[in-house]
Amino acid sequence: MTERISSRQFHEAGGVGDWRVVYGGACTYFRTGSFRAGVALVDVISDLAEAANHHPDIDLRYPGVTVRLTTHDVGGLSALDVQLAQRISAAARELGIDADPSAVQSVQVSLDAQARDRVMPFWRAVLGYRPQGDEDLQDPRASGPSFWFQEVSEPRAGQNRFHIDVSVPEDQGQARVAAAIAAGGHLVSDEHAPGWWTLADPDGNVADVAAWVDSDDGS
Repeated sequence: MTERISSRQFHEAGGVGDWRVVYGGACTYFRTGSFRAGVALVDVISDLAEAANHHPDIDLRYPGVTVRLTTHDVGGLSALDVQLAQRISAAARELGIDADPSAVQSVQVSLDAQARDRVMPFWRAVLGYRPQGDEDLQDPRASGPSFWFQEVSEPRAGQNRFHIDVSVPEDQGQARVAAAIAAGGHLVSDEHAPGWWTLADPDGNVADVAAWVDSDDGS
């Protein structure tokens, strides 16, 4: 039986230095430098995935390839992800392709809702998304950001009900916050840092920058 592991357990495994855990799994970005090199890397990853019967999400672009690993059966990470991450990194090195885990992030749109069950069906229909549990909608094509419906007791007067969650690697969190502040934003709260910082732009629109902090429960 496959068992879920924590983000800390994933990072402590050998051979996964190219990878970072953010929302939704363990990710890395390979700077291939050309489309042809990216296709070659994807071909190798495909062979490794088929051999392991464990399949990552892959985003191929002209300058690079993003790979995301997760084990859907356990709703998080498992030893299967560790093993495939190790093999993918080794294969990339053989091809002379470097990983840049600092480029990894995951974006989520969060909507404050007084009655989640009342508003989620509308957004599911408009977006063409599918439910993931009781609080989230996911793009079935895995290309758009997820939507999280945060239930609140009262509407937040004077604020938009949307905010953006940006999940970045733990070692990138403070730098991302500093960059946002330097770009004209301001810190709303660091009460939960380094788990996340709440920031706002000059008009008061809110974003949470979440640096993935390893935990024993894998959350």
